[in-house]
Amino acid sequence: MQSSMGSGFYGFRGFCTILVLLSVLSSISILYWSHSSVSFYFHEQRPEPGVGPGLNHPTDLLTFPLAWNHLSFPSNPPQRLLKIALFVKKWPDGCHAGGLERHALTLHLALAKRGHELHIFTTSSSDSNFSFPKYPYGNLYFHLSKPTGAGYLDQALVWEQFRAQNLMQKPFDVIHTESVSLMHTRSRNISNLAVSWHGIAYESMHSDIIQELLRAPDEHPANRLTERPIKVVEEIKFFQNYAHHVATSDHVGDILKRIYMIPDDRVHIILNGVDEHVFKPDHQTGQDFRSNFGIPPSKSLILGMAGRLVKDKGHPLMFEALKQLFVENSTFRETVAVLVAGDGPWGARYKDLGPNLIILGPLQQGQLARFYNAIDIFMNPTLRAQGLDHTLLEAVLSGKPLMATKLASITGSVIMGKEVGYTFSPTVDSLKKCLYEVWEDGRGVLEQKDA
Repeated sequence: MQSSMGSGFYGFRGFCTILVLLSVLSSISILYWSHSSVSFYFHEQRPEPGVGPGLNHPTDLLTFPLAWNHLSFPSNPPQRLLKIALFVKKWPDGCHAGGLERHALTLHLALAKRGHELHIFTTSSSDSNFSFPKYPYGNLYFHLSKPTGAGYLDQALVWEQFRAQNLMQKPFDVIHTESVSLMHTRSRNISNLAVSWHGIAYESMHSDIIQELLRAPDEHPANRLTERPIKVVEEIKFFQNYAHHVATSDHVGDILKRIYMIPDDRVHIILNGVDEHVFKPDHQTGQDFRSNFGIPPSKSLILGMAGRLVKDKGHPLMFEALKQLFVENSTFRETVAVLVAGDGPWGARYKDLGPNLIILGPLQQGQLARFYNAIDIFMNPTLRAQGLDHTLLEAVLSGKPLMATKLASITGSVIMGKEVGYTFSPTVDSLKKCLYEVWEDGRGVLEQKDA
């Protein structure tokens, strides 16, 4: 398994296969390697002119200006086993996990599998039906604490747990916090700490603008547009209290350096980790998935969506666009099927569009992998400019082209050209135009984007 940049869609699939990268160096291991003299090499293609060294040239990771996904890392066993602490608000609950939790799960299970000693500081669940998962790793330890009334980690309690473990045998080599799970008041002066960001206030301003433009005339204006800049200023101030920052998109990396004024050698871009052993092209499982759900051969185009089926993920927009297309064009209605995986209120509403919409509910990881192989293109109508959805990377690894909202994190790290997929503005008209373009291109053109 390797990570490299190549040409076309296949090259981008290689670009996204980063589980080994995260396992070997990861957003946590930055701090250990930052004090060593280890150099790594480009595997294939040169970076863009003027932004880095050339082919097979050693580079300093701390000053590398691009996403680490451009680099090739060894898959050899680690030379040194690390003691690692992770702070995460919530540990994933099966198929209901959000992006941040899935990032924590994928990354830290991979690190445990490689032999590192992992200590996870997270909240216990108040759900009596929730059974905390068990993993086959003797080097993976969970330290649970009761959440605050707002659902966050109790900072005083979790800090005492951390300090106790830090005094046992040996101190932690590196400390990782997913977003502000460990507050900046605690992270100050910890030099071997990295925080990973899955959405920051500056990105949220774009989301606020979109929501205001889509606001119905009878809805009251939100205060977000006037309040958000204050939040940005607050973040700029307290972000300085985190030693190292991992941006999960190229766009956020640029914002952290330019707008938040964090020194370049403290900002590192690593796209979210996706397990390429699970998410990979498999034509037969896709065919079986279609058969299991009774999708007839007359459906010449299978569209797919996955994730949280809520308003800010753009589902009202998608609902209205599909509704209009089904009314306006009977051929479109007769030849298109839409598979919808995930949970949320818009799952039930999609059923109102008729038999063209097949609502699958939330899927476990293995089922989700088969879902991607069953569709011709993956659609993500999100209105959230924050972060970078895992679903886009999972679909790419499964060999599928993409159709998504024209947001900076997506166009800057994923859909960087027509060879990868399609983008649209967050309006019904733009979305309808994009859907028509995909439909008119058809399965043959879409398969070429996976060539």
